[in-house]
Amino acid sequence: MNMRKISQVLAGLSMLCALGAAMPVRAQVQADASLFHDLGGLPVIRQTVQDFVAAMLADPRIRHTFDGANLKRLEDKLVEQFCMLSGGGCAYTGDPMKEVHQGLKLTNADFNALVEDLQLAMDKNGISARTQNRLLALLAPMQRDTVTR
Repeated sequence: MNMRKISQVLAGLSMLCALGAAMPVRAQVQADASLFHDLGGLPVIRQTVQDFVAAMLADPRIRHTFDGANLKRLEDKLVEQFCMLSGGGCAYTGDPMKEVHQGLKLTNADFNALVEDLQLAMDKNGISARTQNRLLALLAPMQRDTVTR
């Protein structure tokens, strides 16, 4: 392949990458459901979410943020969100993250505690570190919508 052709291929790849980065996460993820499969599908996602919520409620660092929360709805929306993000074909029907967390005055320490609790729940359910990191990478951008101080 000559240099001109290589340059054209690289330019095309760069444009595809830029388009992919500009697409909503949902559109990117739905094209590849391998993360959903690697998470164990809905049964493991549901159990992981149950363990995650239990861990958050037991965590003295953040359990107060769930006072008065509808825990059944919280679990249902987390399952929808994890399923959607991982390419499982679910639709997230909850409110936007910024709206849900408005007024909670969450800190980076609160967010980090939540992530630690999620990792514990995923460990408990046999989800590999590589798969955990793939899901966490999709959830990480939500920090800017949840941390307010």
